[in-house]
Amino acid sequence: MVVGFEKAVSATKSVVTSAKKAPTTLSSDRVINFARGDPTMYESYWRQMGEKCTVVISGHNLMSYFSNAGHFCWFLMPELDRAIRRLHCVVGNAVVDDDRYIVVGNGSTQLFQAVLYALSSSYDPDTEPLSVVAAAPFYSSYPEETEFLRSGLYKWAGDAYSFDKDGAYIEVVTSPNNPDGAIREAVVNRDGGKLIHDLAYYWPQYTPITGKADNDIMLFTFSKATGHAGSRIGWAIVKDIEVATKMVKFMELSSIGVSKESQLRAAKILEVISDDCQNSAPDKEENFFEYGLRLMSDRWEKLREVVKRNGVFSLPKYPQDYCNFIGKYTDPSPTFAWLKSKDGLNCDNLLRELKIVTRGGTNFGVDSNYTRISMLSPDEEFNLLLERLSAIQGTIINGNN
Repeated sequence: MVVGFEKAVSATKSVVTSAKKAPTTLSSDRVINFARGDPTMYESYWRQMGEKCTVVISGHNLMSYFSNAGHFCWFLMPELDRAIRRLHCVVGNAVVDDDRYIVVGNGSTQLFQAVLYALSSSYDPDTEPLSVVAAAPFYSSYPEETEFLRSGLYKWAGDAYSFDKDGAYIEVVTSPNNPDGAIREAVVNRDGGKLIHDLAYYWPQYTPITGKADNDIMLFTFSKATGHAGSRIGWAIVKDIEVATKMVKFMELSSIGVSKESQLRAAKILEVISDDCQNSAPDKEENFFEYGLRLMSDRWEKLREVVKRNGVFSLPKYPQDYCNFIGKYTDPSPTFAWLKSKDGLNCDNLLRELKIVTRGGTNFGVDSNYTRISMLSPDEEFNLLLERLSAIQGTIINGNN
């Protein structure tokens, strides 16, 4: 197998070197990074929106720490609260009734830390730290984020499928899942457990919206919903006011709230999306989610064709389902491609020989014959990815050439 791999690398380099560069203006010698989930694919859509999303802030505006001093989440801008609730109602992907509490954070990463604190702080500090688990393949940052503060309140305990410890625990359920796009439910299902539902990808461009999520704690992020990762806005929808209040305390001590400028920008963009989705004019253009679904579907179709043709890799198959938002059956088009090497080769290493940087399966708690590829890169980079993947042939990988 090692000899076959060496032949594959040598032959693949030769194929790539001699390949035509017609599909892209990027150099074939350039390293392209698909390890990150940077959603720059959406830039062209927002550019064509022109001034519709522009927010003007004067020098004397937004100077106070407080957005709403009488509110439990005192740094949450009322405009953003309303925009979040409206968008979820329009899309139909989450329950946002008046008895649900919105907590805004600096991206969902900070909110994840805040939830861990909120759920574990009520337990006896003299006992063993609360176990945090997620079913493999799990989001690669969960272990590091859980262990980073070296908290005595909680600790990373690995794969939920193999977790057999009695007592209290926290399970993180990501659905659709990062990295493999699967629809997930809790795995452990034992007394004493608390659930965090990471629903960052439960939007119509990535998966059919089959109903309103109604979990105790749900995390969403502006970056994956609309592509605006640089604004660093995330939000949690929480049922229990005590948990929500503890999350706010964590935010207060770690960053004294969240940028008002970012919140107002997010509110404006979410409102524009909602307005477009509710526009019933006969000559209306496609809304943001329709645009995103069209692009993601096209990319997945092209990637599947390349993978089928080269015979070296495989991709998961997803069942079609009825999307309440789109109003018809749609195919899932996950944010990441979960690529598997058919011959058991280290998938990440093989792609790096083609100057394609991905995130290998061992980061997600599984074998190295898997790797994760972002589907959200700019068009030129995505086309170059397809070009390089097309250069790999199954006969070469098997050492038959």
